[in-house]
Amino acid sequence: MTKKVVLYTTATCPYCLRALRKLDEKGVTYENINVHANPEVFKAVMAKTGWDTVPQIFIDESFIGGCDDLHALDREGKLDGLLGIL
Repeated sequence: MTKKVVLYTTATCPYCLRALRKLDEKGVTYENINVHANPEVFKAVMAKTGWDTVPQIFIDESFIGGCDDLHALDREGKLDGLLGIL
């Protein structure tokens, strides 16, 4: 069973695009929230995570970090399990 994946991104951030591309490669459905179009939502996310950068990636409400963290989980063989991919 796949998990709910939410990313907070900007349209021009290369790390955001790289994270989205990784999830696309995995065939994962995700919600991509543009922080420029939703600044109030992003303020709440920043307060929750303590981060002021993008992307910010959540899997089932758990903050996993940014692009580098996503790719590290994949290299370690942990990402598919977190995403519910068998």
